[in-house]
Amino acid sequence: MPVSLDQLEKFLSKERAIEVRIVTVQGSSPRDVGAWMLVSENAMLGTIGGGQLEYLMIDEARRMLRNGVDQLEHDVPLGPEIGQCCGGHVKIKLNAIRKTEPIFHRLQNELAVQPDVLIFGAGHVGKALANALSLLPVDPILIDQRANELPHLEGVHTRHSILPERDVRTAKPGSAVVILTHDHALDFLIAGEALQRNDLAYVGMIGSKTKRAVFKNWLRENEPVETSIDNLICPIGGAQVKDKRPEVIAALVAAEIIWALDARQNDKKEVWGEAHA
Repeated sequence: MPVSLDQLEKFLSKERAIEVRIVTVQGSSPRDVGAWMLVSENAMLGTIGGGQLEYLMIDEARRMLRNGVDQLEHDVPLGPEIGQCCGGHVKIKLNAIRKTEPIFHRLQNELAVQPDVLIFGAGHVGKALANALSLLPVDPILIDQRANELPHLEGVHTRHSILPERDVRTAKPGSAVVILTHDHALDFLIAGEALQRNDLAYVGMIGSKTKRAVFKNWLRENEPVETSIDNLICPIGGAQVKDKRPEVIAALVAAEIIWALDARQNDKKEVWGEAHA
């Protein structure tokens, strides 16, 4: 689960800590530039990838705390010398935290650029998907017209919305939209709004090939302007795994969303609607 501001505040309120941050990477490494963790005498928050590299830096950070050292740098080859076989090379900076504002500011910036995933429908699949996404570097928002269906889930925002199509109109560019409501007519309304935008990373609707075909006809008859269905993923989660348990569907859709977000970030040209038709 991504580090939250609350977790950071609790950690720093109790412990003297060293920030351990990857500042350069050459070749293969377990995490990218910018990955960080905090190390105190008895606890940790965050990760630089686990494995032997992380264990070595934990030991180094705790030596710094015991010896009153404020700053160190390490160039670490990720090979047999440390018992790790990534094959790359990283530079690590270790800094004692004397002022908390800079690290809070960096985390706020990291969280601010996380993409939103709007999940319409707080049924079994919607809740399972929100739970799955809460562990990933996205901001899941579970939306439903029925206030009593909205659960309290750690790491998930919930929103009671009478007109959920309006939430599509105000979604941040680059967001993902997943449509899982209890009502096919409402699904179609939300999907129609989403497809009128050209700046969403992912638009998926639960259903079958038949539902996709019915929606295509609905779109032609109900949308005031011509709207392409090419960017709609329906069915969601791919066709290889037939298991329809909510938790399995959620895992498959979460992977699909992460792929789409990465594709957008890296300007990949694959068209999801064509790939999944």
